[in-house]
Amino acid sequence: MGDLVIGARSGAPEPDGEPVGNQEGAHAGDGEALRDAEAGAEADGSSAAPPKKAPKQRSFWKELPILIGIALILALVIKTFFVQAFSIPSGSMENTLQVGDRVLVDKLTPWFGSEPERGEVVVFKDPGGWLNDEPTQRSDNSFVRGVQDVFSFIGLMPSSDEKDLIKRVIAVGGDTVECQGSGPVKVNGVALDEPYIFPGNTPCGEKPFGPVNVPKGRIWVMGDHRGNSLDSRYHMDQPGGGTVPVDNVVGRAFVVAWPIGDWATLPVPDTFDQKGLASGPLVPTTAGAALAVPAVWWVRRRRR
Repeated sequence: MGDLVIGARSGAPEPDGEPVGNQEGAHAGDGEALRDAEAGAEADGSSAAPPKKAPKQRSFWKELPILIGIALILALVIKTFFVQAFSIPSGSMENTLQVGDRVLVDKLTPWFGSEPERGEVVVFKDPGGWLNDEPTQRSDNSFVRGVQDVFSFIGLMPSSDEKDLIKRVIAVGGDTVECQGSGPVKVNGVALDEPYIFPGNTPCGEKPFGPVNVPKGRIWVMGDHRGNSLDSRYHMDQPGGGTVPVDNVVGRAFVVAWPIGDWATLPVPDTFDQKGLASGPLVPTTAGAALAVPAVWWVRRRRR
């Protein structure tokens, strides 16, 4: 019996004559066939594994808060660095701007070192003492005030707390500006033709002035409604002599955006393109530079 058991394990035939090794071979062959079948299935692109389910898309209502958040962030960035809306509270710029108009102000170009130019309509912060008696415009309704605060924070509505002014730049640093009698206004001796002035006003209004030398880094501003504008003319007794620091300028108003019926662009009038408006100090400097080039060339030739 012991020999038979040992023989069976060593491949000896069983009593029925069928070797055990062949049975094991048959099982091994079945496994190889199964592996071949699986390989064929993979080659065909089929798989025995169940197909993966596509990821579920978020519902619109779940994505809505994310979209609103992104929109608010973008609006805040635009208001801070690019464009901001301002409301016109008074008639000092009539008829160019009407009370209640909303203007869009370009805040981007000052970031690149651009300074206000003659003829531009600019928004600037109170340089001190210009709006002491002007109350801020706040609604009596607390809900409306809250909505306005939120919308003004992100730039969709003008702020009612900020004390900003809007005027036209008449002269820049280095210019000499004056208006004697009934006018006209003169910049560096050149008379300005000002078609934007409110009908019936004189260029000087009731406040002749000058000549005033505008310091570097400052601007001289006036309202288009000369009879209803407490502009540079009325603050000559204050520090700066009525001029406004360039650093106080928020940006240039370039379009009336609301109401739709008042929509208009705010270009620089042609009168500021006149020859001779270049400030006095700039002319000698330019002439000196032009003369210096040939002088240096002549000296260099003499040294050869």
